[in-house]
Amino acid sequence: MLVLTALAYLVMPLVDRLTVQWFVKDLNLRATLVANTIDEPLYGLVAANDTPGIRRFFARIAQDERVFAMGLCGTPQGTPVATASLPGEINCANLNSFSDPTGRVLTEAQGPLLVSVRPIAPFGDTVGRIVLVQDMSFVERRSAQTKQYLFYFFVALGVVVSLITVAVAQLSWRGWVHGIQALMRGEGLLRPAHLSDEGELQPIADDLRTLIRDIEAEHRLRDEEQLAWTPETLRGILDRELRGQDVMVVSNREPYIHVRQADSIVIQRPASGLVTAVEPIMRACSGIWIAHGSGSADREVVDRNDRIQVPVEDPSYRLRRVWLTQEEEQGYYYGFANEGLWPLCHIAHVRPTFRTSDWIQYERVNRKFADAIVQEAKSPDPIVLVQDYHLALVPRMVRERLPAATIIAFWHIPWPNPEAFAICPWRQELLDGLLGSSILGFHTQFHCNNFVDTVDRQLEAMVDRETFSVSFNGQTTVIKRYPISVEWPPNKSLVAIPVEECRARVRERHALPSDHAIGLGVDRLDYTKGLEERFNAVERLLELHPQWIGKFTFIQIAAPSRASIEQYHDYEQRVRALAARINERFARSKYPAIILEAKHHEPESVYEYYRGTDLCFVSSLHDGMNLVAKEFVASREDERGVLILSQFTGAARELPEALIVNPYDADQCAAAINVALAMPLRTQRTRMRLMRGLISEFNVYRWAGRMLLDAATMRRRGRILGRPMQASRWVSAADDAGPEAPAHPTAHVQSESFR
Repeated sequence: MLVLTALAYLVMPLVDRLTVQWFVKDLNLRATLVANTIDEPLYGLVAANDTPGIRRFFARIAQDERVFAMGLCGTPQGTPVATASLPGEINCANLNSFSDPTGRVLTEAQGPLLVSVRPIAPFGDTVGRIVLVQDMSFVERRSAQTKQYLFYFFVALGVVVSLITVAVAQLSWRGWVHGIQALMRGEGLLRPAHLSDEGELQPIADDLRTLIRDIEAEHRLRDEEQLAWTPETLRGILDRELRGQDVMVVSNREPYIHVRQADSIVIQRPASGLVTAVEPIMRACSGIWIAHGSGSADREVVDRNDRIQVPVEDPSYRLRRVWLTQEEEQGYYYGFANEGLWPLCHIAHVRPTFRTSDWIQYERVNRKFADAIVQEAKSPDPIVLVQDYHLALVPRMVRERLPAATIIAFWHIPWPNPEAFAICPWRQELLDGLLGSSILGFHTQFHCNNFVDTVDRQLEAMVDRETFSVSFNGQTTVIKRYPISVEWPPNKSLVAIPVEECRARVRERHALPSDHAIGLGVDRLDYTKGLEERFNAVERLLELHPQWIGKFTFIQIAAPSRASIEQYHDYEQRVRALAARINERFARSKYPAIILEAKHHEPESVYEYYRGTDLCFVSSLHDGMNLVAKEFVASREDERGVLILSQFTGAARELPEALIVNPYDADQCAAAINVALAMPLRTQRTRMRLMRGLISEFNVYRWAGRMLLDAATMRRRGRILGRPMQASRWVSAADDAGPEAPAHPTAHVQSESFR
């Protein structure tokens, strides 16, 4: 205790000096912040030669308990404009002696004062120097408290060390005495091997080792939160937490489509948000993707097991194709999935159509996908990621054949309220299929709430709203929010062309002047994407602000989609007719108001448009997330461009810096386009920088990584409990899934209109 006390007295001066240095550094940073904050309003007062106004301005700031005085020197020979409390030894003539960047400390009767001098130059020209005097008396008080706490800490440490030393000595003495007594009895210092407790204690030792491994794993999971989410991070999760197991992704849409054109085979990337999000994950995880082979040349390039290594230029994972008959595709995909579930979940004013024949094909095709999963599984407990509404029955079908599998189902579209979902004749079968999952994910908490409410209304299941889990048929499913995102940083091939060159290419391609303003829309030709509402907004803009006629063009990239469905065919015709009518109305202009590109574009071409246009308009009438908004932001490293975003997208909850609009309100959307076109570059950069910061942190690798981390945690808990897939009362190790705050189960957050 004496040694520790002496050590405390030796350490205290060092702690005191470090404390003062830290506080001086913090106060200097504070002085810089104050100077940067007030430089523009102060510049206005100086320009107006408003000396009383400057003094009042300083007096309000000096009301802060640590700001002692403030002053302004316009010239070295002038008199400072300052508060009455400015020390007399500070004047404009000797200000250079106080201009050390680290400040200078004055000792006054009331205590030490830190004097900081900063230039006032809001627009590049220095108009004077500001003097900020800060009271440092609080530093002495805190330093004294720190020394007192440090002294008490060393005293307590001395007591603890002394007690431990006494206890160890006592135990050592007893052990030595017992050893001597055993030796005198002829037993020896070591017990014979047959008397050892090793076998008796082995089960306890195994449990302790398991517990230690799990505690270490939990710490690793927390450490993952501090890392940048990259492909390497995902591979590390698989290697450490999931023992390097392959990830199996199952979806209707395939990431690469082989199409025969004349005598050659070309590869296309489908216009799909699901593919955009999941494909980088598979490249990182090197697993297998099971999907419907829909290309005209898909069968020609697979091996005898219907597999192919992709991407062709750099193979990193396997694609297993499932073949469907024309009758199966018509009933399962075009029928039940897209004439039934799609309009039901999007509530987009298109009546859902349900046919028994379509349901039969939906069941049959889901069974085909489940069979493929079982065939490709390398172990009895694979990790399976089931994607989207096409495969709602697959989780239960796989669970029946692989009970130990970890199944994560992700629903990429909105989940409607219970009343809307009750329209579906096979609602209970769909819910039962999804509840075969270990984890069921949605984009937003609102969709999670809707799903839990639907289960509560439709099934005899136990719903736990505290942990957001559902127990049904002896198995528990956790309902989680995983906001999907895009690859960050974007693939180098997508952003290889400089922004200025992209701007020139886009305008040259469409014969537009170099200074012509361009808006952009990128969507499938789908009635949920709000293309008609978007074109009406452009027309309304030209009505209300005719100065943009001939100076602004909106380019709509619209990939054809599901053209065999009557509603989609009719919608395409309406969109084409509307664009033609608007262009005809403003035909007096040399340049078209709307350019409709109704054809497939490869990602490189889409990114060229992202980087070469002035604004991007996402006007979805109802959407799960919408990755076009995030792709546009990710593509703009120049921090220019404006995003106009529908309030009915999940992305609107994460990107409030966009101009948030109601797509049904043509006047509001037209006003947003006008604001975007006139927005200063400084404001564009501020908004874009904030949105890019969020997407860089909450990227697609984080989206997938959190699902895999939750799966790893569930599997460990299952091993401890002896129930491989029981998730009851399970709480995620990575609960902060995204920037959206958890909502009350019955809450609905309304997005604000554009700012």
